[in-house]
Amino acid sequence: MSPFLVRLFATYSRGYLRRRFHSIRILKTGLPPSLESRPLVIYLNHASWWDPLVCLRLAQSQFGQRTSYAPIDARALARYRFFSKLGFYGVEQQSARGTRSFLHTTSAILESPWNAVWLTPQGRFMDVRERPLRLQRGLGALAAQAENATFLPLAIEYAFWTEPRAEILVSFGGPTIPETEPGRSASEWTQHFSEALEATQDELAARSCRRNPEEWLVLDRSASSVNAAYDLCRWAGARMKGESFTREHQPEQPG
Repeated sequence: MSPFLVRLFATYSRGYLRRRFHSIRILKTGLPPSLESRPLVIYLNHASWWDPLVCLRLAQSQFGQRTSYAPIDARALARYRFFSKLGFYGVEQQSARGTRSFLHTTSAILESPWNAVWLTPQGRFMDVRERPLRLQRGLGALAAQAENATFLPLAIEYAFWTEPRAEILVSFGGPTIPETEPGRSASEWTQHFSEALEATQDELAARSCRRNPEEWLVLDRSASSVNAAYDLCRWAGARMKGESFTREHQPEQPG
């Protein structure tokens, strides 16, 4: 991993998101808790192609003291080796050997109390409304091995509110430390994490429907374009009717 390249790519990604979304909002009741110096596993729903960039922004803003890693399909990493400089490590999909490799590599990463691993255990893009939530067993197997780690659910949703561009809405759920609840099997841990992530998603969806800006902490925001769009429509309507449109009511010209 190259810390310099991570910072450079994070800066680029932040601007990229700001150009394409209206804001990134974190639910105030879903801010990440203060965590002990333990290794961290953040598991999230996989709603969109944008998820890795959102996670990178959250890693920089909420967990800046940690070094973040994430698994990626081994074939993709072989094609884009640059990703290994950003903390990605290859995993062979849909095979027992790939599962063993994932558990071995991830457990080794989690030996450091200041490392974080970001996982999308749904394994594919899925609609945020799909229920029940079914996560892959590898997450539960990891909990059975890395019992001293903190496991933290993260819900992500992309919603249109009042702007032409969508809002990125995120919320963290409550932490789980497997060693405080010994005796669970891998399948039981997977079910536990499925229920925790589903509850976090349900709460995020309910708050999204309310659209109350007071409930959210704005992490990033782009300029509003609603007023300019309305002014442009008024100006175009006036021109079609042959009416005058005074200078102070004319829309700003692009650029």
